[in-house]
Amino acid sequence: MVKHFVYAIKSRKDTRIYVGISSNPERRLREHNRGETPSTKSYIPWTLIYKKLLSSRIEAREEEKRLKSGYGKEFLKSIIRH
Repeated sequence: MVKHFVYAIKSRKDTRIYVGISSNPERRLREHNRGETPSTKSYIPWTLIYKKLLSSRIEAREEEKRLKSGYGKEFLKSIIRH
């Protein structure tokens, strides 16, 4: 059974937050930190700040969209502040 996680990582270089979907967020974080993702390699190093297991890829995609919205970004920023 495939797991569907939504994850958020924060650049330690600036305040940038990246949100994505993966079956293995920890492995995906390592890939980001090795520069294997063109859109994130300029902002290495990254820290995992949030992950959530969802029951389907469709639910994971909806959660990803929510976290990329203004409300979702504020939610993620509130996690960082605490």
